[in-house]
Amino acid sequence: MISRVDLGEFLQAFLGEADEHLTHANAQLLAIDAGLKRGEPVGRQVRELFRALHTIKGLSAMVGVDPIVAIAHRMETVLRAADRTGGRLPNGSVDVLLQGIRAIEQRVRALHAGTPPAAPPQALLDALDALENDAPPIARAQAESLELDPAIAAKLGSLERDAIASGVTQGKRAISARFTPSAALARAGISINSVREKLGAIADIVKVVPIAMTPTASAPAGLAFGLVALTSSTNAAIAAAVGIDAASITVIAEAAASAPVTSEMALLPPEDADDDAGVRRVDMVRVEVVKLDDALERLSALIVSRSRLSIEIARLGSLGTDTRNLLALAREQSRQLRDLRGSILRLRMVPLTEVLDRVPLIVRGLRRSTGKSLRLDIDVGHAELDKAVAERIFPAIIHLVRNAVDHGLESPAERVLAGKSEEGALRIECTAVGNAQLELRITDDGRGIDRVELARRAGAPIPETEATLLALLCRPGLSTRDQASDTSGRGMGMDIVRRVVVEDLGGQLAVRSEIGHGTTFSLRVPLTISIVDAFTFECGAQRFAVPLSTIDEIVELDVATIATGPVRTASSAGTVGVLARRGQAMAVLRLDEVLGLPAAASASGRPKGLVVRLDGDSVAFVVDRMLGQQEIVVRSLADPLVDVAGIAGATDLGDGRPTLIVDLMALSALHLAQHATAHLSIPKERLS
Repeated sequence: MISRVDLGEFLQAFLGEADEHLTHANAQLLAIDAGLKRGEPVGRQVRELFRALHTIKGLSAMVGVDPIVAIAHRMETVLRAADRTGGRLPNGSVDVLLQGIRAIEQRVRALHAGTPPAAPPQALLDALDALENDAPPIARAQAESLELDPAIAAKLGSLERDAIASGVTQGKRAISARFTPSAALARAGISINSVREKLGAIADIVKVVPIAMTPTASAPAGLAFGLVALTSSTNAAIAAAVGIDAASITVIAEAAASAPVTSEMALLPPEDADDDAGVRRVDMVRVEVVKLDDALERLSALIVSRSRLSIEIARLGSLGTDTRNLLALAREQSRQLRDLRGSILRLRMVPLTEVLDRVPLIVRGLRRSTGKSLRLDIDVGHAELDKAVAERIFPAIIHLVRNAVDHGLESPAERVLAGKSEEGALRIECTAVGNAQLELRITDDGRGIDRVELARRAGAPIPETEATLLALLCRPGLSTRDQASDTSGRGMGMDIVRRVVVEDLGGQLAVRSEIGHGTTFSLRVPLTISIVDAFTFECGAQRFAVPLSTIDEIVELDVATIATGPVRTASSAGTVGVLARRGQAMAVLRLDEVLGLPAAASASGRPKGLVVRLDGDSVAFVVDRMLGQQEIVVRSLADPLVDVAGIAGATDLGDGRPTLIVDLMALSALHLAQHATAHLSIPKERLS
């Protein structure tokens, strides 16, 4: 009985490589678009895009994803014709090619989700066919009469036969090779993946076909692979480079010996390809994110165990036991765990440039939909973020970019009337804040935010500070547009940004805007949210933790130096503590009152103030006693019944008791949103 071949193990490798090549294809297509607008030659970019799509087609053919093969094949045809004319593309080509890449991405995402990819849209295929220009004649008769193994021939569609005929017309040989996996070959490091990779370096792979068979001594797995390729190399050179038997390679079609190779996309010669293949991937290993998550989870368990060990050592010391050696070992373990934490977190880091690689494509679409002219500058250097943070922050960035283009930037005519250039400027930049945070800034040089009009629409007082302006902007349902468009106007974008940055990530969001000169949104986010350094403290007879990166400073408070200032809410007026700090007034809030906790029965020593800075203003939260600083493992509170504003999660400090992690930044933002400060007055002698 012939067993059915399971390609599941190859699918994951395909998805990883397809994502990489799609990213490269997007970058090259954007470079082509920019070059064409500037009137610069784009031949190199056309060839790079061709290679990326050709690789995607070959990988898709290997795992049988025919819809992607059909789209990529037609895009290849367009690019091959463009390459023969020095990179000249017909009008409208970039838009159609962009639709093709989007269609391929949609089908790759479907495979990621475990659903079958849809057939390619006929309108897209027709548009790609219409772009073909000066294509070389195809020797279809030769392609139809190929002498092939029936199992391989049955898998060759018209697209593959056309590719073979086109390659032969260009002077290449069409070959068929067979690879049969075995334990001996596996021990030698030879697998279908290595064979495909090495063959792809010296040949143009047309199709890889898995062939099921009855297990034999030569084929113990009951599986073989047939490879159809176009090449200019000899059979002996292919066998030596790939590591297969030359007898398994047969020529299925070839042109006359004098036929020239006309395409500028000719592959590298065998010796160059071998050198490249030996260097290109030696330092690269793909690791599934779930495996990194598992490593991080095991590290989290070690950190909790380390905390428990510290508690036990302290208990032994209180009993009079000599714990000096244990303390030395505990310190060494702490250092090693910190190094291990750094190594694992570095593995989870992704370059910010990769997070933002889709932004140029989004801006390009916004240019077309809004009719606005703008220049996008992205300068984030070598900044990196934890993958979990990157995935959460990207939607917030997209909302801000759309708002900047749709709301912030004026039309070309409006900019000229205002004495500006027709082309607007949108800039995304990033700087490190210490070693635990990044600050992203999204700036436009548009019209700025009209505070009077915003207040009128919100039915609220005109915001006098940046904090109250941001609170108004983030009010759900509030929009500066009378009618929603495809990109904005529903009044939800800024609320989503605030929730992602402040509530989900425990970061900071700020805005700075000037009428006629533009707006800047600043997003300060932690590099990672899984394991963080934190202060622990007591407040209201309970123990809490707060991420160290959110604390600006810790001050010792003297009740006699705290004045009061009037505030007003929607329903009543009251007072807030005010402290003179470095010549400025700083609001002082009791954390137990903010959280609705009963005050502690007694607290030794002066209370401490945890100072956080929000939108340039400082707020001090009064706590009863500081306990220390340590690494903590952040556990989210997914249950909506315990989803409380200002609580970022929970942790175990080693004694088995859950300890809540407070988000003082969120509490500050909530306080500012609920209390509109009229003025905070402190006698001048206290400020001096």
